[in-house]
Amino acid sequence: MVAVPAIVTLTPSGAATARRIAEAMGSAEVHGRGTAASQADVAFTDTGAHLRALFAAGRPIIGVCAAAILVRTLGGIAQDKHSEPPILAVSEDGATIVPLLGGHHGANEMARTLAEALGGVAAVTTASDIHFGVALDDPPPGWTLANPDHAKAAVAALLAGGTARIEGEAPWLRASTLPLAEDGGAVTLTVTDEAVAGGETRLVYHPATLVLGVGCVRNCEPKELIALAEDTLKAHGLAPQSVALVASIDVKADEAAVHALARHLGVPARFFSAETLAGEEARLANPSETVRAEVGCPGVAEGASLAAAGPEARLAVEKTRSANATCAVARAPHPIADPAAIGRARGRLSVIGIGPGAQGWRSPEADTLLLEATDWVGYGLYLNLLEPLSAGKRQHRFKLGEEEARVRHALELAGEGRDVALVSSGDAGIYAMAALVFELVDGAAGPRAVSEAARRAEIVVSPGISALQAAAAKAGAPLGHDFCAISLSDLLTPWEVIERRVEAAARGDFVTCFYNPRSQRRTDQLARAMRILARHRPDDTPVIVAANLGRPAETVTVTTLAGFDPEVVDMLTLVVVGASTTRALALSDGSQWVYTPRGYHRKKGPS
Repeated sequence: MVAVPAIVTLTPSGAATARRIAEAMGSAEVHGRGTAASQADVAFTDTGAHLRALFAAGRPIIGVCAAAILVRTLGGIAQDKHSEPPILAVSEDGATIVPLLGGHHGANEMARTLAEALGGVAAVTTASDIHFGVALDDPPPGWTLANPDHAKAAVAALLAGGTARIEGEAPWLRASTLPLAEDGGAVTLTVTDEAVAGGETRLVYHPATLVLGVGCVRNCEPKELIALAEDTLKAHGLAPQSVALVASIDVKADEAAVHALARHLGVPARFFSAETLAGEEARLANPSETVRAEVGCPGVAEGASLAAAGPEARLAVEKTRSANATCAVARAPHPIADPAAIGRARGRLSVIGIGPGAQGWRSPEADTLLLEATDWVGYGLYLNLLEPLSAGKRQHRFKLGEEEARVRHALELAGEGRDVALVSSGDAGIYAMAALVFELVDGAAGPRAVSEAARRAEIVVSPGISALQAAAAKAGAPLGHDFCAISLSDLLTPWEVIERRVEAAARGDFVTCFYNPRSQRRTDQLARAMRILARHRPDDTPVIVAANLGRPAETVTVTTLAGFDPEVVDMLTLVVVGASTTRALALSDGSQWVYTPRGYHRKKGPS
């Protein structure tokens, strides 16, 4: 996945410019400190630590602040311009945009795009870009410089008055103002998808014209497929840097070996239906009736490579095989600049817990997954809480009570190759959607199981702060010792079962958290549950009533078991009943806290 840019602002005036940048970029996230936090998607307090964390995560950083702040913070840890994310400084008025670590990874182009959107000036300082209109060490998408360490010497030779000779076809080089010579030249710019050596006077550019088509038996060892691919490329003198993508049939979308090969080469894995691959039959060198009988098309490796490389492509390498895998290479006539637009991806379903609702309680991982997703699925109220991050997202809204339809829809979208975020409040694995996802994917679900395509999608579960954690933090530390959570909703669990669990919690003297405590239809279960607990613990046992956690209407009150009133509770409330050892504590500043001691006073040594 492409890292989502982080636009960092420190002031309210900078926040306005940051929002303009986010709109211009389409997919980006505004991070704000102090008074700028209220206008941001992500808030932070320690600027240095936050910038270093973003940099370490490989996130492109656009700082709407003084360039010196970014330089002083990141200068000491920036080591490799070829692998580090772009870092740009933008003045608060948007008038000046400066790529700070050179133009690599599209930084110069990003600066020019922002300058156009903001009406500012891109302060590009890359020598070859300024003099020749092209960054020789940072080729455009679809191209790779094989020997970047030699770029500095080559550029120096050209700046000293030398000429360059282009071997091969590269329109972006021809369109530059490089001093070109048809013969000789101080520097040779070689354009090829073959593996050739470069040097200080020869820069080798590999166009992304090759597609590696693969097939394998189920659960093939990744190392076998990787070895086959590497040996095939080496045997035919082809450069791995020219491989634009790995392609296969869609029934292999969940094959670990295929994805391991794609990661090894640093390219995406893309997939095609058997019907699409069958359409390539006329171009196959080795059609197979055995393969057709098994998967519905006469060839996987050759067919997938040709389908991905396009109608004008030709096989560069016919199907080769190992014991459990096959491989073929197709050559496209032009570089493949956007392999993500070819075929379809495996598809990913991220089951995301967004916490009780407050942005500050949402994890960075959750924000990243939400921003990367193409589609959001969830209860409308939960999606409303994510409004600052919703630009460009296809939203699929469901009503309360439509949980199975919601999860099924999300899985089927992922089965189509989309990147889907299934949103839950609190933690997705606690009384939420994660368990239902696996239930529907599980073949044991019978007729309720989802399609095979949906079952091949990648599943990620991202934790969130649960309601019981949020309530406990607001009240102090009531969960400091053993505790349990019980849902009082009898829609999915018979009341007799719930009642036995409450009795067991009471006898075990657990701090007890009641989810779904009361609704318009269920008005007496909470009172009955409290009566069970009351038989086993003192009247003065603390009870925490937490409603609308993390939202503007949040209330957290502390009462006692004897003074508790079920009428104040609704479905947006969590009730936490202390154990017999739970204590209430009033401090001199007027604050009131609840805690459950674990018994450290009895500890005699390491356990």
